[in-house]
Amino acid sequence: MLGGAGIRISSIQAGRIAPLGPRGVLSGFVKDRVDGPISAGLLGLSGDEQADLTVHGGPEKAVYGYGLASYAAWRRAFPDHAGLLKPGGLGENLTIDGQEETSVCIGDIVRVGGAVLQVTQPRQPCFKLALRFADNGMPRAMIRNGLCGWYYRVLEPGVLTSGTAIVLEERPNPEWSVARFFRLITTHRVSEGELAELVAMNGLASQWRASALNGAL
Repeated sequence: MLGGAGIRISSIQAGRIAPLGPRGVLSGFVKDRVDGPISAGLLGLSGDEQADLTVHGGPEKAVYGYGLASYAAWRRAFPDHAGLLKPGGLGENLTIDGQEETSVCIGDIVRVGGAVLQVTQPRQPCFKLALRFADNGMPRAMIRNGLCGWYYRVLEPGVLTSGTAIVLEERPNPEWSVARFFRLITTHRVSEGELAELVAMNGLASQWRASALNGAL
């Protein structure tokens, strides 16, 4: 066990599919706080929904985590959106105190209460982020600032509760932070050596391993 002192779930959020934006695009982006225990299964949290399963949800994007401290940076950059820029505001399931993209690595295995989760990939911003804030600049801002959050697969289902510690049990890819991988997939600047590493990377989402095998991200 590698530890994880001081890292905990600050809050948990889940949401149902509902119309989003002026055109009423169906989305599960908007999440509500969950105050009691909630089950984490192979496809995500109990009661949490995704509208477009081709790009959201599924076993490799089962649970979305986001660093609590990042909200302060967002509020400084977008003070007009401060009312929405609070835990859960970016659509995450777990708002995590004590972690950020530079301190989380692809493939990390963590124990959270009764569940075991593994980091698979960063979140990629899409048009629904713009719809939520009525601001087309939000996806571009996430690409610039790198405050993207990360997805987990659920290795062992269990119950999660706010305040629970997140304990790092395995780190197979210590050189591959979420921040580093996010830069690669947003700039598309990747070396042949990096592609070879990604093909063999323990824990990386299968779609990215396949892309690396094909020679591009």
